[in-house]
Amino acid sequence: MDKLFLATRNKGKIEEFSELLAPYKIEIVTTYDLDKPLDVAETEDTFRGNARLKATAYMEHTGYPSLADDSGLVVDVLNGRPGVCSARYAGDESTDRENNKKLLEELKNVPKEKKTAKFISAIALVFPNNSVQIVEGSCDGLIIDEPKGNNGFGYDPLFFVPEANKTYAEMTPSEKNKYSHRAKAMQKLSRILPSVWR
Repeated sequence: MDKLFLATRNKGKIEEFSELLAPYKIEIVTTYDLDKPLDVAETEDTFRGNARLKATAYMEHTGYPSLADDSGLVVDVLNGRPGVCSARYAGDESTDRENNKKLLEELKNVPKEKKTAKFISAIALVFPNNSVQIVEGSCDGLIIDEPKGNNGFGYDPLFFVPEANKTYAEMTPSEKNKYSHRAKAMQKLSRILPSVWR
């Protein structure tokens, strides 16, 4: 059975990717299977670049085809911030609450209709022969003035999806998978996997 390394410590992502890869004869290996996981600095200025960086580092470290994703929130009126710094927007060790607070402070004088934003997810799959596949998914929404919902993580309570009339944090996991940026990227990956994984 072929092996694939998932370059993430996020158990929710591992579960999502494992489900996507279930139809294939692939054994999933994760950072939890390593004695010494890498600490890959996300130094690129795009989601695609960081996803490729992480996947390449783990492919070289393990010798297995490796998959990584990088994702975050892009707010139009903030010129794309927090962007690739979404997880550390209020500081390197910032919490979700601190990041959300900083975002709301920056948008406090912005009219509601101008608080347009999108979540973006880039997924990179890197093989030992250095071939690379990168897919991207996005979801358009608005940033609201106060958190709503108790599900999800990060900026989910502030990200309102007009199509669903809910924030990410108000959605069940199955609902979120109909709209989310990562689910859309994973759908694209599932369409190309048969041609790249033989």
